[in-house]
Amino acid sequence: MTTREEKIKGELSILRCLNMKPNYSELSRKYGVSRQTISKYDKGFTKKGTRNRISKLEPYRDEIEEKLNLPGATITGVYKFFYSKDNAIGCRSNFDYYVRKHNLITKKKSVVHPRFETEPGKQLQFDFKEDISMISKHGEIFEFNILTTTLGFSRMHKYTYSKTRTREDVFRCLIEAFKYYGGVPETLLTDIMSSIVNTNTYKFVEEFKQFAKDFNFEAQKCKARNPETKGKVESSNRFLNRLIPYNGEFEIEEDLIEIIDNLTNDVNNEKNQTTGVRPIMLFAKEKEYLSPLPSKEIIEFYLNFMKPCTVYKDSMIYYKGKRYSVPHKLIGKTLKVRDLDNKLYIYDNTELIRTHQLSEKNINYNDEDYRNIMLEKLHYKDSDEVEAFAMHNLNLLDNLKG
Repeated sequence: MTTREEKIKGELSILRCLNMKPNYSELSRKYGVSRQTISKYDKGFTKKGTRNRISKLEPYRDEIEEKLNLPGATITGVYKFFYSKDNAIGCRSNFDYYVRKHNLITKKKSVVHPRFETEPGKQLQFDFKEDISMISKHGEIFEFNILTTTLGFSRMHKYTYSKTRTREDVFRCLIEAFKYYGGVPETLLTDIMSSIVNTNTYKFVEEFKQFAKDFNFEAQKCKARNPETKGKVESSNRFLNRLIPYNGEFEIEEDLIEIIDNLTNDVNNEKNQTTGVRPIMLFAKEKEYLSPLPSKEIIEFYLNFMKPCTVYKDSMIYYKGKRYSVPHKLIGKTLKVRDLDNKLYIYDNTELIRTHQLSEKNINYNDEDYRNIMLEKLHYKDSDEVEAFAMHNLNLLDNLKG
């Protein structure tokens, strides 16, 4: 209640005690309010209190504060994380208001990178975001890298998951980006990436020069220790902080890759701070200026390298959404796989460990691998009993189609 309101009501109360009729016009001039207001106060009008509604964000308050205070976390990333869990939390502005009201986050200074404009289809910048570490729901640590690519005109991004940063990984990730964009830009700009640049001569290695020739683009390097020359891709890497709230929220590698793919789609559908337009809209124009992809044979040649895969606790690796077994003694190791003639070849360094027929089944155990796992797990049981149990389970697993 305001001080003026208190004074008016106080004077009206005194007049009532003295059995004097209040002069509304005189009180109106004295306090600078209308006669109607004086009349309402005289009749006992009182302002209703503000409704104390409980915010739909309240059940998540502690978790929101925890996620916001993770190193590198952004309010946008945290909002999108909680919205994906429960879209009833409302719009972004409501989330911002709730965070400010309860002082859940301190102001962070944004880093500014100089930018320059390029014509449609002219340039793509790429770089590795290295040594990212995330933890699954089960406490398993996933260490990986993301190759970020950004088209210069539209700011269309592509984030590609990669266990390692070898030359083959660069080829594979760039091909995935080219397929995503549906074409190849005129030039590709990167820094002194040791997998594709000779660090003694600062020249691209012959294999990457040939890759550039086969995919019809010109390879360029930014100046050493001057990452701002590829500022668009450096700027796009800040979006990767949105992955932080997903720590402890995923189960397997496939979930992690799906989260990264969803991040790509989210960023491309948000208004860019520089252009003021969503990248997906400008890309509709830029796509017309991209060169077509080379033949399927050329693409397959560069994808026919061995790819790294981790052996998980079930003694299996993941490949193209399916699981394939290896000997249990290799659990925790990183092996390499090659997909050739509809078969999957799995290597430990140069030694061929296991060969599987590529399958539509979700789970593909080699009989010997599964028996040995069961013998190790059920070591206290009779071997014939374990053998029968293993064969029974294998028959059940064989019926689990993808």
